[in-house]
Amino acid sequence: MNPRRRISTPALILGAAVALTLIACGGTSEDTADGPGTTVTSEVPLPTDRPGWVGKPDSATAAAYVADLDAIDPDIVHGKADKAISRGRDQCSSIYQYPDDRAMLVDYVEKRFTSPDAPGGHGKAKSEKILNVVHTHLCPDFPLPKK
Repeated sequence: MNPRRRISTPALILGAAVALTLIACGGTSEDTADGPGTTVTSEVPLPTDRPGWVGKPDSATAAAYVADLDAIDPDIVHGKADKAISRGRDQCSSIYQYPDDRAMLVDYVEKRFTSPDAPGGHGKAKSEKILNVVHTHLCPDFPLPKK
């Protein structure tokens, strides 16, 4: 075997990309405002300068959002508030992109907001309510078509 074996440029680029991805997806456990030992995961921030993307809500907004979803059905959040917030932020992007198509937005809610007990979504009636909660708490400035 040649000790001076060369590594191709594409292999180096691929290796660097994998390393950066692993770094971006890593997490740490530290004391935070949420309490000691709370797990904080690193994530690549969404580009909030792009139209339709919303940032993470503050803790009071997040708590009100989760409470309103739980009032519809506790299985919507099913103990995973961060996931519910992420899905809501994704839904805001759809609200921004399709401000005139409520039926499509409700369909997206049904596909996004699933749980182990509701893998196909929570039905049209609850999806309508979820859409309104997302809009109210996470992206109230985006136009939302009426029923």
